[in-house]
Amino acid sequence: MNVLTYFVKGSSDNLPQVDFNMIHEFYMNNMDYLFAESRNTKNSRATRSSYGDNAIGYVQLKRESHKCTVKARITPEHREHGKMYAVSVVVDENENKILSNYCEDCAAS
Repeated sequence: MNVLTYFVKGSSDNLPQVDFNMIHEFYMNNMDYLFAESRNTKNSRATRSSYGDNAIGYVQLKRESHKCTVKARITPEHREHGKMYAVSVVVDENENKILSNYCEDCAAS
């Protein structure tokens, strides 16, 4: 996958810091997710250190001021050999807040 204009290849040392509380706040304040993930079951599973070792493909990011946009190709952990989905997330690094997320290839998008 080619890096998009103004993006750089993502690695463990240049990704924005995202923690469980940021994810929880994003879900609880976003009506698209409020009822579907109110128990945080998926979030708890996704915070395991080994989660995503085989589920995450190419990652790239772009920083503009205090906002960091991360684009990646991922697959659900239970379907690691299935179709990879193009996803993106925007993080406000000053406020430690997830501003948005989007799955380009998801049926529910």
